[in-house]
Amino acid sequence: MKLHIGCGKKYLAGYKHLDVIAYEHVDFVCDARRLSMIEDESVSEIYACHILEHVDRSEVPDVLKEWNRVLKFGGLIRLAVPDFESILQEYTENKDLERFQGLLYGGQTYNYNFHHVVFDYDILKDALENAGFHRCSRYDWRDFLPDGYDDYSRAYLPHMDVEHGRLMSLNMIASKKLG
Repeated sequence: MKLHIGCGKKYLAGYKHLDVIAYEHVDFVCDARRLSMIEDESVSEIYACHILEHVDRSEVPDVLKEWNRVLKFGGLIRLAVPDFESILQEYTENKDLERFQGLLYGGQTYNYNFHHVVFDYDILKDALENAGFHRCSRYDWRDFLPDGYDDYSRAYLPHMDVEHGRLMSLNMIASKKLG
């Protein structure tokens, strides 16, 4: 099983979908912090795009350990979160804080749409390693997402300007350590 955690309205073929909101395509309606309905080591891959920042900062280690629990040994996790380093670089160059409110604080359009933590590469890598993952590195969304699939892992400023814009998403891949 491949698991798309915090899928929202996005459907990704070949994945079971998990979200706190019961959209039509969602297989597991639950809080992404607790995956008690999923057996240990039963998932080969997790994709979690712009969901981890919605978790309270103090809960991030336990959430990553929970996601690690359901992964098979050697299984992959792909995480995408707002990239604080990119936000700072873009702000330093343009001094337009309004552009970053959603990346920093979430859309705030419903109860679950608030951000509680920010990440840069080192913080996310350390959190993944402390939760039992290794081989942490960045991944390119073009090597993973199907053509035409649009989610926040490919968030650029200016919007969708892949050629000249700055990627505002920190996309990382890691695998569950063997034994």
